[in-house]
Amino acid sequence: MVRHVILWKIDEASGDVESIKQNAKENLEALNGKIEGLKSLRVITERLGSSSADMMLDSEFESREALEVYRTHPLHIKAANSFVRPFAKVRLSFDFEA
Repeated sequence: MVRHVILWKIDEASGDVESIKQNAKENLEALNGKIEGLKSLRVITERLGSSSADMMLDSEFESREALEVYRTHPLHIKAANSFVRPFAKVRLSFDFEA
């Protein structure tokens, strides 16, 4: 199993940060069950005050190959390009085998 974790800091100049986070959460989580090899995906937007990121994606894949399928899948690209990338000031990712 492979875990794919992303942290984002939203650019406050992009608009209402809470709406941006909610739209990203809804559209990314809608990918569950639609991409082969994606076991689970959740976006966490509620954070403790000690956090330096605004939201986190936590996802699990069957394999490294499944993660690569996800990265290039049209549904993922559409969601990322429409609801996350235009608003992200900072993006950090961490992939590992669990």
